[in-house]
Amino acid sequence: MNIVCVASEAVPFAKTGGLADVAAALPRALRKLGHDARLFLPCYRRVWSAGPEIAGTGLTLEVPVGSQVVRAFLHESHLPGSDVPVYLIDRPEYFDRDDLYQSGGKDFDDNCERFVFFDRAVLEAIRLLGLRPDVVHCNDWQTGLIPLYLKTLYRRHPELGGAGSLLTVHNLAYLGLFWHWDMPLTGLDWKYFNHRAMEFYGQISFMKTGLVFSDLLSTVSPTYAREIQTPALGCGLDGLLRDRSADLHGIVNGIEPHLWSPARESMLARNYDATTFREGKAACKAWLQQRAGLPMRPDVPLLAQIGRLDPQKGWDLLAEVADRLLDRDVQLVVLGTGHPKYHELLGQLAGRHEGKVWAYLGFSDDLAHQIEAGADLFLMPSLFEPCGLNQLYSLTHGTVPLVRATGGLADTVINLNPWTLGDGTANGFSFAEPNAGALWNAIEVALATWKNRTVWESLIRNGMKADWSWAHSAAEYVRLYQEIARRVQRPAA
Repeated sequence: MNIVCVASEAVPFAKTGGLADVAAALPRALRKLGHDARLFLPCYRRVWSAGPEIAGTGLTLEVPVGSQVVRAFLHESHLPGSDVPVYLIDRPEYFDRDDLYQSGGKDFDDNCERFVFFDRAVLEAIRLLGLRPDVVHCNDWQTGLIPLYLKTLYRRHPELGGAGSLLTVHNLAYLGLFWHWDMPLTGLDWKYFNHRAMEFYGQISFMKTGLVFSDLLSTVSPTYAREIQTPALGCGLDGLLRDRSADLHGIVNGIEPHLWSPARESMLARNYDATTFREGKAACKAWLQQRAGLPMRPDVPLLAQIGRLDPQKGWDLLAEVADRLLDRDVQLVVLGTGHPKYHELLGQLAGRHEGKVWAYLGFSDDLAHQIEAGADLFLMPSLFEPCGLNQLYSLTHGTVPLVRATGGLADTVINLNPWTLGDGTANGFSFAEPNAGALWNAIEVALATWKNRTVWESLIRNGMKADWSWAHSAAEYVRLYQEIARRVQRPAA
């Protein structure tokens, strides 16, 4: 099949979150399955220093935006280590900026215009390249207008008239909301500004538009697919999602084994696999303790947290139990950045619990791998988590995850109990209620289990032996593409 993937970010070109990992990994996996997968991205400023070689295609795009025609250049690159073509839409006025979506914590005022332009530029580029995709795979609100464009302005174009669309929701909390008077920028008839199409409480919603007009919908775990059909996590769109429940599919993200495998990662103190993890993790733990300036004690459980320091990630819950936890004989390593109040919290904890806490307030890819390999227990008490990747990285590295049972965390982390221990499926710890008491109870169980090395090592083995690669997930996406192709009839060339 011919699949065009469209996203607002992808590693290594530009990244703010997990979308970037998925947008790069899925096309690679689709190519390995024998499909023609290509990726379109905005040409941000940081793209030029990302590493991959970029070349001009010689094509100039003329993109309608409101009453104007905006010119742009189309560049080409490849995803590293693959033959996946990457097309970069270059319009410096829109994308030559320090960040992708905002500045100083505030969204760019022209985000509506920027992504109207991007969505239409992708479709114009597909026409000029003569790609004739079977499916255009859109991702999150930034690409939400494409499914409607395919059904209206581009439905008679030979290259696009028979293309179906899939919208994947990576995080429903970001709805792509804009002033209703931006409607003329889209080039779409005002008749689509209504509660059954683009309108959301008086504003335009790119996300809602995609949810209404895509041929099929997906999100990044089966549990999250159910959760967003409820008022609690539906962000005001739960009714729409319930109406389209037959078209909504949950597919857990995978990870790329060539990037996330303790057997081959060059930055680790020692490589290991499911048969040699005792020696390997011991060496990685000692290295991490030395790097963090913590006492090099193999007998102390080393806890870790990597990611955005944000209430969504459960940091308010962690703040409530932190002192109680650090009164125990444990160590804590944190990698990430986010809300200043959590930066301050970590500084205070390090002062009150000397020799037990180390926080790296920033991001380092190498250090993320080293923490996953060196830690014993990974904390991920998210209030909601569409899929999550760090729990998968932890399982792969033999670092036992402790999570709240929500979204993809519920689908991938199997809580330890007598039944899951007996049938060999237990690989971590989980709790249900989003409160500090439930988190603390799970921590107490985990710390008690740590002392039972036989049970602890069975959790490690169960996590490491599972296949968390993209191969299975990509095959599920192919089934959705095939269903879309059956629904959409391509006009004759």
